[in-house]
Amino acid sequence: MEGGAKIEDGKLVLGKESVLVAMRKEDAVQKSEVAKVPFEIETPAMPDPIPDTWLTYHLAHPGPDKAIPADPNCAIYHKGKYHLHYIYQSHGHSFAHVTSDDMVHWEWQQTVLTPPLTGHGMFSGTAFLTKEGVPAIIYHGAGSDRNQIAFAKNDDLSEWTEPFAVEPKTASGEPAEMRHWDPDCWLIGDTYYALGGGGNPTLATSSDLKEWAFEGELFHPDFPTDLGVEKGEDVSCANMFKLGDKWMLLCISHGLGARYYLGDFVDGKYLPDHHALLNWAGWDFFAPESLLTPDGRRVMWAWCTPWVNDMQRVKRKKDFDRLMNEKLQPGIQSLPRELSLDKDGMLLIEPLRELTQLRTNQRDIEDITIKSGEIQVLEDIAGDTIELEIVFEKPQAREFGLRLLANKEGTNGFNIAYGKDRDTITLDYVEPPFELEPGEDLTLRIFIDKGMIEVFANDPQAAVAWHDYEPENQHIALFANGGEIKVKKVTGWEMKSIY
Repeated sequence: MEGGAKIEDGKLVLGKESVLVAMRKEDAVQKSEVAKVPFEIETPAMPDPIPDTWLTYHLAHPGPDKAIPADPNCAIYHKGKYHLHYIYQSHGHSFAHVTSDDMVHWEWQQTVLTPPLTGHGMFSGTAFLTKEGVPAIIYHGAGSDRNQIAFAKNDDLSEWTEPFAVEPKTASGEPAEMRHWDPDCWLIGDTYYALGGGGNPTLATSSDLKEWAFEGELFHPDFPTDLGVEKGEDVSCANMFKLGDKWMLLCISHGLGARYYLGDFVDGKYLPDHHALLNWAGWDFFAPESLLTPDGRRVMWAWCTPWVNDMQRVKRKKDFDRLMNEKLQPGIQSLPRELSLDKDGMLLIEPLRELTQLRTNQRDIEDITIKSGEIQVLEDIAGDTIELEIVFEKPQAREFGLRLLANKEGTNGFNIAYGKDRDTITLDYVEPPFELEPGEDLTLRIFIDKGMIEVFANDPQAAVAWHDYEPENQHIALFANGGEIKVKKVTGWEMKSIY
């Protein structure tokens, strides 16, 4: 099999090369053999006991089988429940289905979006409400070479109609020449818009979801040349939605990872005016998906993995094979993030407010001064399953920060560093762009969940990274170089398990 993938005991084992080739070929095989496979609907379940090294407050796949990829898909709030699907291997690529009352605690439901019932594998897509208020999903039917639509037959989203293909037609009634790949569907007025993903994505419109008119390229001909990304860059795992007074296109490039555009529709085409990355190494943050809450918040997730393959143009400087192969469960989803726009129309990213219910055993330390060249290990705040909030007074030192999961001397940990007049923040092996306003304090919210670390910096920036550590190294240390730094407050909470 191409891409370093192979079949062992009837299961797909992915190598570190072209995952798309492997997934497409495997799903084609699964489609042709669906009728031959003995089938019993399964429900993923946590093992007993749960391994000590597993994440405790991130949603991750418990088994059976693996979840690589584990792209989150088809997220929606309906009739009092949040629904999220993600890809895992069950008779080919299936959608696991989890439900929640709060987007923090999740319950696995039966896996019904699976090749034996749909006739094809389940690749990336989104959920939406029809004009009649019926939950629907649009996704790529792996092995069918078409994007597919299905409608929920009940409010639990546990039964679905037979899927049908999206077949855009030209003005002359001919099938459109287009790439049938990662789709999205949304409403503007009474018209449905469907995106066909890939390089330079396409657009189609419909009044009834059955007959589709091909509208050509999604992007406006006046696509800016100064966005820092080419018009033809891969747009996969697409998710288009209104955010404030702009339209946001959340997506990935398989080479760059998660990213987004902000813009508007002009003459029926999408014209972005801003583009930025959400991922800076490997696929630390990948395949984003979002939903709208009943109180109007836009909340997103992404698949996060230490896995490295040749598709990733943005490389990772560190190898985390031990984390992936020996310690962590597969199919890890990021913490939910709330998205909004500031007064200047730029993106703000905050951790989901419902996560605060996991906090326990609060510890506070105030008014700390760290002199140049000094390392100070915090007393009473330590651990590998914690949340931290730390406020540094407007930076004066050339470099300052903290080390997480460090030894008792405060060294050899995960390094977070910033400094006066810098335009990036260091998160160990990644350097996301970040710049404070003059006189602005630096506030970090940091979530440590075993080997996975998520950092939110003053709301404009957030990032995921990994750290492999020994169990005795759970200390937190502050440091400064090239000047002293004042820490207004450090607050730490132990975090309860969601399982």
